[in-house]
Amino acid sequence: MAKEIATLGGGVFWCTEAVYDDLNGVTDVVSGYSGGWVKNPSYEQVCDKTTGHAEVVQVTFDNSVISFKDILKVFFTVHDPTTLNRQGNDVGPQYRSAIFYHSPEQQATAAQVIAEVNAERLWPSPIVTEVTEFKEFFPAEAYHQEFFARNPYQGYCRVVVAPKVAKFRKQFMAQLKK
Repeated sequence: MAKEIATLGGGVFWCTEAVYDDLNGVTDVVSGYSGGWVKNPSYEQVCDKTTGHAEVVQVTFDNSVISFKDILKVFFTVHDPTTLNRQGNDVGPQYRSAIFYHSPEQQATAAQVIAEVNAERLWPSPIVTEVTEFKEFFPAEAYHQEFFARNPYQGYCRVVVAPKVAKFRKQFMAQLKK
């Protein structure tokens, strides 16, 4: 197995975690925080916008099964990368669209995929996704991990997460785990 890590911010981490958990080649998904200046921030600190962190998922995948480019194609499909510091009704810098690249190759791939998605006009506005070198990742509190899987009937999960997961499953059916 050729293990690789992607660190991605696409709004509330419950949404992106639920999607990547279903993707073939993904071996682990951890919700957490990246892109800020405070060590080991709490959820409350991140929500108070005092740490600079984004809610992210750290996706471990086998790049002999799925490429970083394909990870990003999913990323740009399951969230709106054209709204600065916002995903739907979730507003603030912690919900920004962000790719924290782990290598120069990931940085180049991110730039290439952003150019392709903009050229394809997948979204009506240009992509504003931040592409920044990865520095640190802090796992979120235990109650955030696998949140959708453990709480499918919770209000936010029913109204926001479930439709995103359904859209993803329909569009990427051939790439789902068996």
